[in-house]
Formats: sequence, structure tokens, C-alpha cells
Amino acid sequence: MALDAFYLDTPAGQCLCLHHAPPKDSLVHGTVVYVPPFAEEMNKSRRMAALQAQALARAGYAVLQLDLYGTGDSAGDFADANWNAWLQDLARACDWLGEHYPGQERWLWGLRTGCLLAAAAAAGQAEPVHLLLWQPVFSGKQFLQQFLRLKSAGDMLTGESRGENPREQLARGESVEVAGYTLSPALAAGLEQAELVPDGRGRVVVVEISSRTEPGLSPATASRLEKWRAAGLAAEGLPVNGPSFWQTTEIETIATLCEVSLMALGEQVAA
Repeated sequence: MALDAFYLDTPAGQCLCLHHAPPKDSLVHGTVVYVPPFAEEMNKSRRMAALQAQALARAGYAVLQLDLYGTGDSAGDFADANWNAWLQDLARACDWLGEHYPGQERWLWGLRTGCLLAAAAAAGQAEPVHLLLWQPVFSGKQFLQQFLRLKSAGDMLTGESRGENPREQLARGESVEVAGYTLSPALAAGLEQAELVPDGRGRVVVVEISSRTEPGLSPATASRLEKWRAAGLAAEGLPVNGPSFWQTTEIETIATLCEVSLMALGEQVAA
């Protein structure tokens, strides 16, 4: 298993990529592009994402992790990012893996809002792409509302509240500072319009994390899966016990999450 870091040229600019290659001379089972979550959730999830990418590579998958434009160590600032540019980043990442591993089964693996991007990116591909969705956000509009509440809460704690409505600021074409991230009107608009709607050409695996001792799928997720299956989608839901690592104060990991995800893709965890 080899790890290679490089910058991928996309229409928006250069994106940092980590390529986890399967062991040399081993059978390749498929390719996987990881789609990270939004803002600080991306940083909180880096350790868990790295563990899963390594496990996938050991099991014979070629994995590409990338920092979307304006995030992490990629070019640009968060204030420059927009939804369409991120979709172009993912299209280029899929092309790169297709060029290096032609003819392989393809997956997009998203976490939280990354699931919204993954589903949209898969729909834009000529060939079917399967989806591995960790703790998916189903509605971008709902997520945006929750994200903007962070600004209101932060302003109240610091006493800097001026009674400004962040939605009105965005509507006027003004960027909004939320929890240290400058959210542009363009990115907010793209997020607000996003809905998790798989195109139905590939498998959909939803993995939901719960802190309960005996976890089960939430009613909202179970209902969504039922609707997808009724529409003819090959969709399944898998509950996993563990902390909400994308938002915990300390960096957390869930070993069983890697195991469950690997088995869902069709391979057992390497011993």
C-alpha cells in the first residue's frame, strides 16, 4: 500500500489530493473518491477519514482524498469557494482515478454535506457510480439554517450582535462570517438548493452513527431509504454505534465504522 500526495488541476485551481494505492500486484476491487464535510466538520473528521481510506486501500481499493477548492491545503480561500466549483473538483477527481484505474467499479464516499456533493457528482458521471454515505445531510437548506445559527450564537456570546440577519446579508450579496469561516452568497445559494437525490444507477449505502448502545436507523433515515427503494433504488441502511466524531471537542474515531463500510462495499477487513 502506497500513499502519494499531489496537487490536482481543476477548473477552479489546484486541489491537494492524497492517493491511497492498493498493495502492489494485488487485485484492484474498485476506486473511491472521498468527499469531505463542511467547514470545521472537515477538520474534525480527518483522522476518521484517513483510517477508512487506509483500510480501503489495504482491501484493494484505490482511494483519492482531496481538499476541495478553498479548503484545507488546496488553492484559494473558503470565501472563494462555491458549490459548482466543488462539483467540478469531484468530476476531475473521478476522471483522474478513471485514467489510472480504467474499467474499475467506482464509488463516491461522502460524509455529512459531502453526501450532497457526492450524489450530485455521481449523477454527472457518464457511467454508474455507487454511493457510500456517512451520516448524510439530506437537505442543504436545513443544514444552512443550522450553520447560520452558529453565527447568531457566537454573536450573543461575544456581545457583538448587531441585530443583523445573516440571511438578509447573503441576499444583499454580502459574505457572512460564521465560526471563523467566510461564507459567500454563491456558496450559501448552492448549499441551500442541494437535496440528496441519488440518480438510481448505482448502489446506495447509508451508514448512520448513533451513541446508543443498540443503535438503529433514525425514523427520518429509515423513511428516506424506504422511499428510495420504492422508487427502484438499490439502497441499504447500516447503523453503527459511536460518537459524532465530526463535531466532538476531542478527535474521535470508530473502528467498527471502517469494518461496516468495507463489508458494505463487498470486502472484509484485512486481518
